[in-house]
Amino acid sequence: MAQVDVGSASGMRKLVPAEQLESSANQQYHQLLAEARSKGALAGDGHPQLLRLRGIAQRIIPFATQWNSGAARWRWEVNLIGSKQINAFCMPGGKIAFYTGILDQLKLTDDEIAMVMGHEMAHALREHARSRIAKSQATSIGLSLGAQLLGLGELGNMAASLGTQLLTLKYSRGDETEADLVGLELAARAGYDPQAAVSLWRKMGEATGSGGVGFLSTHPTGPDRIRELEQNVPRVQGLYQQARQR
Repeated sequence: MAQVDVGSASGMRKLVPAEQLESSANQQYHQLLAEARSKGALAGDGHPQLLRLRGIAQRIIPFATQWNSGAARWRWEVNLIGSKQINAFCMPGGKIAFYTGILDQLKLTDDEIAMVMGHEMAHALREHARSRIAKSQATSIGLSLGAQLLGLGELGNMAASLGTQLLTLKYSRGDETEADLVGLELAARAGYDPQAAVSLWRKMGEATGSGGVGFLSTHPTGPDRIRELEQNVPRVQGLYQQARQR
């Protein structure tokens, strides 16, 4: 049972077919990896930082289905791209990538990495991209919820031809709060210290002044965000303690 309260996922997301969006995300992800590989920036399977990321993901992924039953069929992937950008993401369908900049510049601990990963996985599990696309396209084509059937084809095509939009998608403040809290719980269940969510966002705040802040352009930091996390840490502390005893 969930310890954090984030309510139910947006009904609007159903206007965009999940399979089409996941297929588009998969295509975009592998295109990005191919570009990184061609520049010699894609970490090989034996890279110590990549092994570290994959180890953390293996601990968190088993708890994903509690938030989205569809995640059981996702083909999860974790990759590392050499770039000074402070960035990480998880696309629909479980395609995760970290940039070396976020690990090196913020000197992240395993617990803090787990908070970033949990947060990004939460965006995918709560289908925020699917909701955002549905909302923006429904508005632009004047589609009312009552005309769902009429718009499905159009929205489906939109999902299939997204291109790089998935990488630059800006989530709402509500989406961000939800991802913070769901990510906090995912990481705690996997045995990562929930206090790291607070130290992570403090580090993010300090990094705002430095260059290459891709993550911070879509994930603004601030005292409100840290306060909300501080209030929720005690809620998941028990899950963390249980996980530590396993």
